[in-house]
Amino acid sequence: MTNDVEKGRAGQLFDDFLREQGTCEDTSERAVTRVLAFQLAAAMREQKITKAAMARRLATSRSQLDRLLDPTNDSVSLATLARAARIVGRTLSVELQ
Repeated sequence: MTNDVEKGRAGQLFDDFLREQGTCEDTSERAVTRVLAFQLAAAMREQKITKAAMARRLATSRSQLDRLLDPTNDSVSLATLARAARIVGRTLSVELQ
């Protein structure tokens, strides 16, 4: 085994691997969902907003908020994410690449 490090971007190699496996798009979608859930939960913690208070501000149930914060739930609408972002003083940015 050598200690040689291949030059280039490590992320590029991983993306190539995911494309070869046929899972790049699905993996990217899941990653975005997880990041958004994490960022929303972090913003709530920073501002000391409880789940009950956040659910009230969203005019929804606590169980619905739990689904929004669930990083494995990919059925959350953009409108809901945008409303939740506004409540914690953030904006949701979506871009086609």
